[in-house]
Amino acid sequence: MIALKAAVTILALHGLLLGLLSMQKAAKPGVQSESWPGWGGPMRDFNSDAKGLANVWPSDGPKRIWSRTLGEGHSSIIGEAGRLYTMYRPTTGVRNSWKAEEVVIALEASTGKTLWEYRYPTSLETMNFSRGAGPHSTPLLVGSRLFAASTDKQFFALDKLTGKLLWSHSFVKEYNALPNQMRWAVKPGYSTSPIAYKELIIAAVGAPERGVVAFRQDEGRVVWSAGNFSDIAPASPLLINLDGEEQLIVTSGDGVHGFDPNTGKPIWEYLFPTKAGVNISSPVWCPADRLLFASCAYDGGSRVIQLSRSAGRTEAKELWFSNKMRVHFGNVLRIGDYFFGSSGDFGPSFLTAVNARTGQIAWQDRSFSKVSFVRAGDKVILLDEDGNLGLVNLTAEGLKVLSRAQIAQAVSWTVPTLIGNTLYVRDRVNVMALDVGEGRRQ
Repeated sequence: MIALKAAVTILALHGLLLGLLSMQKAAKPGVQSESWPGWGGPMRDFNSDAKGLANVWPSDGPKRIWSRTLGEGHSSIIGEAGRLYTMYRPTTGVRNSWKAEEVVIALEASTGKTLWEYRYPTSLETMNFSRGAGPHSTPLLVGSRLFAASTDKQFFALDKLTGKLLWSHSFVKEYNALPNQMRWAVKPGYSTSPIAYKELIIAAVGAPERGVVAFRQDEGRVVWSAGNFSDIAPASPLLINLDGEEQLIVTSGDGVHGFDPNTGKPIWEYLFPTKAGVNISSPVWCPADRLLFASCAYDGGSRVIQLSRSAGRTEAKELWFSNKMRVHFGNVLRIGDYFFGSSGDFGPSFLTAVNARTGQIAWQDRSFSKVSFVRAGDKVILLDEDGNLGLVNLTAEGLKVLSRAQIAQAVSWTVPTLIGNTLYVRDRVNVMALDVGEGRRQ
């Protein structure tokens, strides 16, 4: 019996040691995720855990792994397991003329080769393409499925390996959603990207009593719907945790709204009506100090809403507002005590640093035109709308440019994607893969 107990103890210790070694291996510095499953990356905050990025690039930019033509659209690139996914609209071959269809495409990450395409018809009559044709929404990978939304509010669940259609909904035909953003002088198509929660896939719909809808991922059945706002915004929804309570944050044309993601029950809302409802940039959630940053262009400006929870209720209080920071279509990063983004709509645009707690502008810089960016540690890779790629540091003291290169010739409004040491960039014509790792320059 004593020998048996000793053997069991030795086996237990051996198992514990293997577990510790496994944990150490998992936490080994330099190990990084190899996926970017949806809008904004793994945490929806445009932060990457990539290690070993180069500190400087050659004058012509990072080494180009591959490049290929694609088609119109602002949909960003997502990927995992050696595959990339995005969406585009084919051209007719005539300048500023497009086919009445859109495409969800899967690419081989190492070569850019097409693996499969799912094509579907879309309208040309109700959209204004003066700012570029759709699709604008970014797909989402969840398990074995890929979820995607078209310019005219069709919603698809596809098999990610084959592109086979699993189920679909038309928000316009089934739920009486508006076909576009009717309050805008320019009427673009659907832009918001879906978000996953447990067994649900949640999408902004913009229909009466169905501002946002949760579907079962496996069959597309509606589980709950909420929000009486048909004027949805292009900004994509977020999931946050406020003092242990999970909340879904949805942006409408006139404010932000908090819901219970399990049931759709409204929790709170903070309204800030604007003339056009152009809330394009996704809000930024800062859990450490419970701040929610929201910004829009034209007459919108930026504001920080401080959330607090007491006795089971959430209070939303505006901490500050500033019309000196107006983010148009780009994303915003929170680094330290500052938010960074491009401020400007018509006319010049300034890369701007604003204090997260006071709204005071720390600095503005015109070294780049309107930018979108992705962050990895203390480095930020930015892409401006003129096709300039920059490797920079963003601090309270100012912008430090480590490297800069012109890598695209067409208008570049799509935020870059960083998976490992490979950066995927898209403009309105091409998509390309760039090696941004250290020690691999040509």
